[in-house]
Formats: sequence, structure tokens, C-alpha cells
Amino acid sequence: METIIVIVFVLGYLAITVEHSIKIDKLIPALVMMAISWALISLGIDSFSQWFDSANHGLVEGFSNLGHENKMEWMEETLLHHLGKTAEILVFLLGAMTIVEIIDYFDGFSTIKNFIKTRSKKKILWIFGFLAFFLSAIIDNLTATIVLISILQKIIFDRNVRIWYAGLIIIAANAGGAWSPIGDVTTTMLWIGKKVTTGHLFAYLFLPSLLCMLVPFAVASFMKPFQGLLAENPDERTDAPKSKFSSTMLYLGLGGIVSVPIFKTVTHLPPYVGMMLALGVVAIFAEVYSNSKFSISSHDSEESDAHAHHSPVHHSLSKIELPSILFFLGILMAVAALESLGILFNFAGTLQDTMPMMQTEMVGTRVSDLVVLLLGVGSAVIDNVPLVAASLGMFTEATDNQLWHFIAYSAGTGGSMLIIGSAAGVVAMGMEKIDFFWYLKKISWLALIGFLAGAVVFMFTRTLL
Repeated sequence: METIIVIVFVLGYLAITVEHSIKIDKLIPALVMMAISWALISLGIDSFSQWFDSANHGLVEGFSNLGHENKMEWMEETLLHHLGKTAEILVFLLGAMTIVEIIDYFDGFSTIKNFIKTRSKKKILWIFGFLAFFLSAIIDNLTATIVLISILQKIIFDRNVRIWYAGLIIIAANAGGAWSPIGDVTTTMLWIGKKVTTGHLFAYLFLPSLLCMLVPFAVASFMKPFQGLLAENPDERTDAPKSKFSSTMLYLGLGGIVSVPIFKTVTHLPPYVGMMLALGVVAIFAEVYSNSKFSISSHDSEESDAHAHHSPVHHSLSKIELPSILFFLGILMAVAALESLGILFNFAGTLQDTMPMMQTEMVGTRVSDLVVLLLGVGSAVIDNVPLVAASLGMFTEATDNQLWHFIAYSAGTGGSMLIIGSAAGVVAMGMEKIDFFWYLKKISWLALIGFLAGAVVFMFTRTLL
């Protein structure tokens, strides 16, 4: 039965990887393989000889000798445990996505666009690089990519030039998301799973992530696409924000999201509680401002009328990426099925047995580093969410162990090496219709040297700390 479940997972995983070829959204195979995996576990519960206790990170003693009812109880308790942990992540993401949509409702991100005055291609490259790096740490790399590419489309009108910027933004956004507990889904998973803490995550990963961004941008700044000045805007009219509260809602929303780690540190409550509080506070101001007679500018009457008939919170909730939420539900619960059968736990043991620690005076490398680096490369080919979910079941190291920080870095930044390797890359691919092979030829090597540079810096930082 274990073999059948693994086959179901592999087939579902393959369907997720080639979603663009088969024209089936990845949430569908994720949900199907999750449901089938747990159904097979329920039907074949008596045939399993072992069971993994996720709460205690170990196999249940004497599981094979338990009766049918006791095994079913273990399965139900384990299912609820994993659903609860998954729900923490999903509710957290729902809150963050809603706050970002509320900011966008008031056209808050136009404030960022108005800061950019230069026409120098090189200066704009660095401006967007640092914006992506720090903004992704606050509002997550996916949302930061959407926001910055939307701004790019209003500044750079030559698509052949713009896609170069979009490619570099993917690298910067993924690098920025790696050192923040709310910057990337995988880092959020490790944070909520109590594998990393905010302070240690910043201390270990800020410099490696920064180098992961700086090295590709430094090289790219000497390349032809980023030389000279941008063509003049054919429409010199500066777009005014749709609301007089645009900048206020931008700072309020970003401040609310940033306050979540502080709330967790002070109260020791799960992060989603702080995110719900932040959402509630932002929503209060949104409702008050939306009822203001002059909240929406009259220059866009159609948009104004549309907003007038909707609560900003309801409007924002209707625009969040529900398919992404369902995909995370499916993939995390499918990986949980493999974890519950002890498959991931045994796989980790097999790795340790077949790949002994390699510490020589010449190399000075540990096998864990090689495995994690391969995980980073693997995240460029397949989604990094299930890879990190699998690592949570494979390794039992304590909170803030160096392994978890390296996993956060590798999974977060390794996906930049292919455009399908990260959520930021996929959304950029859709927004700008970037060709897979164009990215592979023009951008992937930049992402690779950044990834390796950051990894070297991490190893050096780890030694110091």
C-alpha cells in the first residue's frame, strides 16, 4: 500500500511540474493526490506496520500490534494535527493577501511609482532591485513581484527591455523573501513550524540573501540591456493616486504586516493571530476611509463607481489568490500523508546511512550542506513548498539549528534558477509572457552565481555565529 501511495504522489507531483504543458492548474492534481493518499491510508490502515508521530517527531512504538480502532484513532488525530498546522499557514497567508489587496484598493502602491524620477536604465535596475529585496520581506515575494512588474509596465514601454528587469526582479524578490519569516511561503512554514525564529533567521540569512541579490545585479549592470536611458514616456501625464489616502493605507498596511513577528514575540501566540489583528486594524481604517466623501479621486469615475458599491474588505477578499491557497492545502496535506507513514523519516535515515559525513581537510564540506544545496537546485525544477514540507518530516533538528536556516535560504533562492521554480517566477512569466528558454539562456546563470555566492557567505556567517 505504501508503494501505491508513493506512486500517487509522484504522478501528482509530475502533473504539478508540467502544468503548463497539460493545461491543468496545479491545484487540481494537488487536491486529488491529497484526497487519494489519505483515502488509501484509511482503507489500508491495518496493513501498515509503522506510524510517525509528528508531534513528537518519532515512530509510534508497537503500532503494528494495535487494533483496528486504535489505528483509526491515530490516523484521525494525525490528520487533525496536520490540518491544524496547515490551517495556521493558510489563515496567515489569507490575512497577508487581504491586507495587500486593501492597499491596492486605495492605489497605495502608486506612492512607490511616484518616487522614481530617473530615466537611467542602470539606476532603475538598482532601485527596483532594492525595492524587490526589501518589499518582498514585508509583503512576500509573490506580491512584491506583482506590484513591481505592474509599476514597470507604467515606466518601461519597450517589452524587450522590460522583461530583463522582470527577470532580475524575480532574483531579488526571492532573495528578499528568504531572510524574513513572512517573505516566502517556505520560510513562513519553517517559522510557524517552530524551526526558525525571526532574530536568528535575520542574523544568519540577511547577508547571504543580500549577496544573492547584489552579485547578479552587479554583473547585470554592465550588460547592454541596462545601459543608456529609457525612451521618453509617450504620455507625460503623471497618474495621480485614485485615493487621497493612498500613502496612508500603504504605510498602515505594511506596518500591520511587519508588526506580526513582534506580536508573536511578545504574546507567544501563533503568527496567524497577529495577522488577523493586523487585518482587523487595517480593515477598520479602510472602512472609515472608504466612507469618506472624498476618498476616491474623480479622475477615474468608472473605478470610483465600482468601489462605491463594495466594502473595501469584501472587494479585497474577492481578489485574493484562492487557487494558491487550495494548492498549498493539497500539497501540504499530501506530504503529510507520506510523513505519517514514516516514509520521509526513513528516507532521511537512508540518506544518512548511504551518504556518510564527508569532512576532509581539503573539502571541509558536510553532507548536509550538499543535500541542502541539491534541495535548492531541486526547487528550481519543482515547487519548493513540498520540498520544504518534506524536509520538516525528514529532519528532527532543534529550533534554529543551522540546517533549517540553510534550508530556508536554498529553497527560497534556488527557485530563481528557472522561471517555473518559484511563485514569483511563475507570476512574472504570466504577466510578461516570458519564454521559458529565454529566461534559461539570459537569466538563469545570473541566478546561479547569486545562489552560490550567498551559499558561500552563509557558510562563512555560520562559522562566525
